[in-house]
Amino acid sequence: MPLETALAYIRGAGADRRIPPVTVIFGPHAFLREYVLDSIVRKLAAEGCQYRSFQIGSGDDYGAVLNELNAPDLFAPRRAIACRILKSRRDKAETTDTDGGDARAAGSGGSEAALVDAIESARGPGNLILLYEKDSAPAKVRRASEKSALLVNCVRPFDNQIEQYVIAFAQTLGLKLSPAALDLVISRHGGDLAAVANTLGKVTIFAEPGKPVQPGDLDEGARRMPEAFELAESVSRGRASAALAQLGRALALGREVFEILAVEIIPMMRRMMIAASMIAARRSPGDVAAALGLPPQSGLAKRAIEGARRYGLPRLERAYWRACAMDAGFKDGTIKGREEALAGLILDLMTAPD
Repeated sequence: MPLETALAYIRGAGADRRIPPVTVIFGPHAFLREYVLDSIVRKLAAEGCQYRSFQIGSGDDYGAVLNELNAPDLFAPRRAIACRILKSRRDKAETTDTDGGDARAAGSGGSEAALVDAIESARGPGNLILLYEKDSAPAKVRRASEKSALLVNCVRPFDNQIEQYVIAFAQTLGLKLSPAALDLVISRHGGDLAAVANTLGKVTIFAEPGKPVQPGDLDEGARRMPEAFELAESVSRGRASAALAQLGRALALGREVFEILAVEIIPMMRRMMIAASMIAARRSPGDVAAALGLPPQSGLAKRAIEGARRYGLPRLERAYWRACAMDAGFKDGTIKGREEALAGLILDLMTAPD
């Protein structure tokens, strides 16, 4: 079969094309290699194949892979066997063909010559996927694969191909991008194909079926996935309604109350207490940032100073000790309504009189 680029393969992946018995993936773009492998495995799994994976390092041979490929299996008549050849095998000397000898006959059952034989004789029903973590596959493997196998070269995209990749990723996920949304994705991520695929994957969570994706849908997806320390920022700035909304969204998306309290709320209160005590001692913002171990321009330091001036040291001390007691109550099980307790702590801090 002719050599294909990753873009050509991704474009044709959804066209009910049959995956040949052997697929060889290589090229300099690591993300595209993994993306092509994942798309092949998902397609074969949907067709009823059982997935098995192997890794071949510097001191390994192909014996286990070939045994798995050739051995019958009563419970898995169709198997998708992925063999990842690691970079560490790059330095290993490969067996080369000689003019006067038969290198394959001299090769052991797990040698590269045996792998070449398996590629040339592969007829199915199982599938073998070879992924080389380097720019090119060995010459003998490529020659054996040119007859009936699929060769996918994952080259780095040119600037004029970014739009084509974005459209291909969207079509794979069943999305249709409006021109404005397409331009927004390209302007945000450029040639970072991993970020493009991740953004489109998030859009599938909230996108309406059959409706073109608009720029607002991309922003909505970003808003619905809370960023780290987003809640702490709202608390330090006195935004009670935003803080409660972010808390509810974080809990709905699976974050634990323990994590929010220990990672965001308590450290935030500790920083504001340090800032409040130093402000009371008439220390400069630079001194406060140094005491927190942060640069003066740090956003964490600025928000700590802002929260310290808003709430004052007495209120912060009461809220801090209550938060520590609440953390202990969560862990020993004495506090049952954890979400309500955490929301009450935030409201008391932000609305209690001085």
